[in-house]
Amino acid sequence: MVKKDKKKGKLKRKLTDKYRLVVLNEDTFEERFSLKLSRLNVFVLGGVFSILLVVATTVLIAFTPIKEYIPGYSSSALKRKAAKLTFEADSLKTKLAVLENYTKALKPVLTGEIAPESIDSIQTEARQRFIDESKLNATKEDSLFREKIDRETRFALQNSSNNKVKVVFFAPLNGAISQNFDANSKHFAVDIVAKKGAPVKATADGTVIFSGWTTETGYVIILKHAKEYISVYKHNGTLLKQQGDFVKSGEVIATVGSTGELTTGPHLHFELWSGGYSVNPTNFIDFK
Repeated sequence: MVKKDKKKGKLKRKLTDKYRLVVLNEDTFEERFSLKLSRLNVFVLGGVFSILLVVATTVLIAFTPIKEYIPGYSSSALKRKAAKLTFEADSLKTKLAVLENYTKALKPVLTGEIAPESIDSIQTEARQRFIDESKLNATKEDSLFREKIDRETRFALQNSSNNKVKVVFFAPLNGAISQNFDANSKHFAVDIVAKKGAPVKATADGTVIFSGWTTETGYVIILKHAKEYISVYKHNGTLLKQQGDFVKSGEVIATVGSTGELTTGPHLHFELWSGGYSVNPTNFIDFK
């Protein structure tokens, strides 16, 4: 026990013994600077300095651009740019696949491998009911006479001089309006939601001046009314009247559908024009 106490006392003295560090002028031996130190003080100061150095180095690397020069680290801006380029490359890949599929589907038509009749899906019930005049065995005189009468009466309302006729409009379809008339967004119509196959009626007496198919709005029928009014019905499922037919107010002219590239579901896109200018249909018609 005595030896251990002696060793401990000797170690304690070594750590706590004071030493004087003196800086002298080499030529004059004049004392410039002196400092009293012990081994314990040197160890403590060295440890604290080492810890501070490690902390400062960590902060400098973590929160300054210096970390970009360390192998294995990359800047946040570079990561964002890489992610953006990845998304753009994926989008281009998708567009390329769509274009390749379109070209692949179009190639047989251009090369003549598929007959046009086999891919023509733009057929309506009205077209299927067209009558071939040659089957009626009509004479040449009858055909010429029918053509003359058809030219004279097809657009009778257009040359009508009776401006005192009062036009009364009725709702072509009863239902909820999903999108109102808005001239600012160039939506010159009201969209009326209804079940597919519901009857679409003529809003007033008039003549059919167009009945056919368009790529964007599908099956379209347009009526010419008195006093330069025109009503337009788009996205129909089927068309029941042909160009030149005269229809009465409330007569079924088409059925509700969802045709055309711009359709958003079964509904009727209804437009009303007066003298070449679009008007808000709700100012003339109660759709409820």
